[in-house]
Amino acid sequence: MSRPIIEIVDLSTDEVIRREMNDEEYAQALKDKAQVQAKMQAEAQAEADKIALLERLGISADEAKLLLS
Repeated sequence: MSRPIIEIVDLSTDEVIRREMNDEEYAQALKDKAQVQAKMQAEAQAEADKIALLERLGISADEAKLLLS
């Protein structure tokens, strides 16, 4: 499997270099991707928890906002 391509543009010469990520860049890209996925899962879980709480309380999100304002 080939690695993602990096494109480097030298603005002073308009030279464009395209190459595969090296080991360090690829490891960092995988780490970054895992962090983004974990953050998205945590946000989705927090939203699901909020909806479940509102349902248990029997109120809507708008009603909760009124109570908290």
